[in-house]
Amino acid sequence: MQSTFKIPQSVLVVIYTPELYALILKRIDMQTWQSVTGSKNFLDENYQHTAVREVFEETGLNEKQKGFRLDDWYLENIYDIYPHYLHRYEPGVYQNVEHVFGLQIAYQAPIILSPTEHTHYQWLPYQEAAQAVSSASNAEALLMLPRMISK
Repeated sequence: MQSTFKIPQSVLVVIYTPELYALILKRIDMQTWQSVTGSKNFLDENYQHTAVREVFEETGLNEKQKGFRLDDWYLENIYDIYPHYLHRYEPGVYQNVEHVFGLQIAYQAPIILSPTEHTHYQWLPYQEAAQAVSSASNAEALLMLPRMISK
């Protein structure tokens, strides 16, 4: 059953090509750049399912596409929820746990943006993408990309 409040457990998915170009999306509400992010729809939803769902909702990329490889990076970030978003969460919830994934796709695929979430997208070398995003945890994940894919 889906709660009326957002669940303070989310995913961050760094989408990239073998050439280490990363996809970033421009948020409609804050006009900032980010990788794919999103919260669980229900407590028992596993993080991998959340990641696949969010990627499809925000980009149109489908897990059945050739070259689609989702890897759990086994990293979690805990951060304070922005005050202007606290009303979305149960009273007393002030932090979110973000689980990090990497998603390699074969090439810089065209993206179908969710019109309620994002206005633009771009593929950038991962270092440039890290400089463009607004979230420190997102920038850190992008900069970890070469190390994470060599594992």
